[in-house]
Amino acid sequence: MYNASVYLIKRFRSKKSSLHKHLQTLLHCTLCIVHCTFFFSCEEEKKPAKSVAYVGPIEEIKDVNLRYSEAALLKVKLTTARQFRYLNDDRKYPDVVHIDFYDPGGQQIVTTLRSDSGRYDRAKDLYTVMGHVVVVNKQKQEKLQTNLLNWNPNTKKVFTENKVIITSQLTGEKLYGIGMDADQDFSRYTIRKVSGMFNLETGQ
Repeated sequence: MYNASVYLIKRFRSKKSSLHKHLQTLLHCTLCIVHCTFFFSCEEEKKPAKSVAYVGPIEEIKDVNLRYSEAALLKVKLTTARQFRYLNDDRKYPDVVHIDFYDPGGQQIVTTLRSDSGRYDRAKDLYTVMGHVVVVNKQKQEKLQTNLLNWNPNTKKVFTENKVIITSQLTGEKLYGIGMDADQDFSRYTIRKVSGMFNLETGQ
């Protein structure tokens, strides 16, 4: 009887010790998991948030009316519904653009330009109009059509690398070409590569 009691007590103590060890191991693993979670959480908090540079417009102007003058004489007027200005001072005109070119006295419009949209490159000091560009020289009664046209207000020159069609509104005759250089009022122009000509006088 005594031996059996001693055996049961020893076995109980052995199980208790084993259970204690299991509890210690479980507690240790739990503490490790908590420590790792806290560590990685802190690491994530320490990482700086990635900043994304803003590239959109910084200003929007409606009912734009830009005028270029020389010696107090009006030379060019640009009108459009909206203008977006950017940090580098570039500008975009998402709506229809109208440009009027005036005679030397700044009184009468000699040439008109219309396009679907436009933009201004501040670094190049260059205006570009795009989409269904139509230029009409009222004095010569000629119409130019292209899909992109550049205008430099500093050199007072207009040019394009694209296809152009020049139509005489008097005779209906047409001149086809690729690439063109012209004065800003279209009083004189040069077609870089003529691809079709139908007895159209260029006035040069």
